[in-house]
Amino acid sequence: MDVRPRLLDALSALRDRVDAARFPLPLPGAARARRNRAELLAQLDDYLVPRLCAPEAPLLAVVGGSTGAGKSTLVNSLVGRRVTEAGVLRPTTRTPVLVCHPDDHHWFAGSRVLPRLQRVWVPMQECAAAAYEAEAMDDDVSADAMEHEPFALRIETDRALPRGLALLDAPDIDSLVEHNRDLAASLVCAADIWVLVTTATRYADAVPWHLLRTAKEYDVTLVTVLDRVPHQVAVEVSRQYDAMLEQAGLGDVPRFTIPELPESADGSGLLPATAVAGLRAWLAQRAEDPAARTVATARTARGVLSSLGSRLPGLAGASAVQHAAAVRMLQSVEEAYGRAVERVRREIAAGEALAGDALTHWRGHPHDSTPDELLNALTGSVIALLTCAADAADEEIAAACGGDPAAEAALAPRDPDGASGRVGVAVRRWRRCLEEIAQEEVRAAERDRGNEAEKTAALLAAALLGGGRASAAGDSLARTLGAGAALRLRDRGGDLLSDCLERVLEGERDRRTAPLEALDLTPEHQVELIAVLSLLQKER
Repeated sequence: MDVRPRLLDALSALRDRVDAARFPLPLPGAARARRNRAELLAQLDDYLVPRLCAPEAPLLAVVGGSTGAGKSTLVNSLVGRRVTEAGVLRPTTRTPVLVCHPDDHHWFAGSRVLPRLQRVWVPMQECAAAAYEAEAMDDDVSADAMEHEPFALRIETDRALPRGLALLDAPDIDSLVEHNRDLAASLVCAADIWVLVTTATRYADAVPWHLLRTAKEYDVTLVTVLDRVPHQVAVEVSRQYDAMLEQAGLGDVPRFTIPELPESADGSGLLPATAVAGLRAWLAQRAEDPAARTVATARTARGVLSSLGSRLPGLAGASAVQHAAAVRMLQSVEEAYGRAVERVRREIAAGEALAGDALTHWRGHPHDSTPDELLNALTGSVIALLTCAADAADEEIAAACGGDPAAEAALAPRDPDGASGRVGVAVRRWRRCLEEIAQEEVRAAERDRGNEAEKTAALLAAALLGGGRASAAGDSLARTLGAGAALRLRDRGGDLLSDCLERVLEGERDRRTAPLEALDLTPEHQVELIAVLSLLQKER
C-alpha cells in the first residue's frame, strides 16, 4: 500500500483511456466490452484510486446477493437495529444504505468513494427511504420510471459498528430493474470486502456463482454467507456448498451459515446476535487488527491491479474489432459510390444524357424547341442519371452489408426521395453556373445580342452531355465564338460538370457514413489502451 505518485499518475492515465473507449456497434462481444468498461471505471473511481490514495480509510464491506437472499436483514442484524428496509416484496433495497461509526462519517460524506451517488442525509433519510421503498413496491410504478431515477446513497451512523468498518447494503444483483443491477455491480466494485449472501434454496444459482467467479478472478477479499438454512438439512446443504466452493477453487473463502429463524421469515425482523456473531467478529477483526486489515485491503487492491493485465487487452481487442468493422463499412460505401461516379461519367461520355425529351428537344432546336426547353430537358436527364447512380450505390451497399446489425445501426438509412431533391438542387446550380460562363464568353466575343447567351448555354450543355449525337453543338459554338473561345468554354463547362457529379455523389456518400464517422472509431483507442497498460506495469 506504499504507493508512488507515478503509479497513481499511470492509473489516472489508464482511467482516462478506459473512459474514452467506446463500443457502439452491435458486434459480438460489444455488450460484454461495455460492461467490462463500466466495471473497470467503477473499480478505478470507486475503489482502487481512493484506496491507494488513502490506505488508512475505513474498510468498506459491500453486502451483495440475489433477490430475497436476506441482505438487508443481515445488515440490520449486524448493526443491531433497522437501518435498511427489508421485506418480502421485491425489489426492496433500491437506495443503497451505508452504515459506519460516527467517527468515520467524514470518509463517506464527500466524493472520495462512489462519487456518482448523491448522498441522502440524516434525519431526512428515514422518511425519504420509506417513500422510496413504498414507491418501489407500488405496482403502478413502471420499470422505465425506475430506470431514470437518480442514483442515491443513504448514510447512517451507529456506534455499534467498530471504527474502521462500514457496511453497505446493495441492491439485488439479479434485479428485474436494470437500474438496480448496474448500481449493484458498481457498488461491489467499490468494496474492500465482498460479502456474498445466498440461501439454502438458491446457493447453486448462476447469479451468485458468477459473482464468486469474478471475485476469484480479481483475487479480492471475499466472505460468503449461506442464509436461511433449515435445521433439518443444515449439514447436507453446508457440505454440498463447501464442496462446490472447493471445486471452484474457493475453498479458502470464509463462509458462515445462518439457520432459518422466525425473525427472517418475512425479512422485517432482526436475527439473534448469536446468529451473526461469527460474521460480525470476522469483520470486526479486519477493521481493528492492523495486520488483518492490511491483508484485506492489500489483497483486494493487488487483485484489481493484477486483473488489469488481462482485462485491458480484452478492451483493446474489442476496440480493434469495432474499428475494423467501421473500416469495412466505410470501404463498402466508398467503393460503391466510387463506382457510381465512374458509371455516370461513362454514361455522359456515351451521350446517354441526350435521350428521351432531351433528344426530342435537341432535334427540334432551334426551330421547334427553345434554348430554355433544351436546357430544362438536359438538366432533367442529368438529375435522372445521378439519382439512378445513387440508387445503384445504395443497392450495392445493401447487398454487401445486408443483415449486418452494425451497418443498420451505424449507416444512415437510404433516402431515395430526399436524394432526388438534393440532386436536383445541385444540378440546377450547375446549370446556373453554365449560363454564367456562357454569358461571360459571349460578352468577351462581343456577341451579346438578344438571347445569344441563352443559346450558347444550351449549345454548351448539349456539347457536354450529348457525346457523338451532339457534335453539331460544338461546331455551332466555334462558329459563334471562335474556335479558341469555344474550346475554352467547353473546358470550363466540363470542369463544372465533373465537379457537380463528384460533389453530388460524394455528398450522398457522406450522408450515409456521417453517423459512422461521428462514432470516431479510430485505431488510437486500441493503441492507447495497450500503451497505458504497459506504462502501469512498468510503474508497478
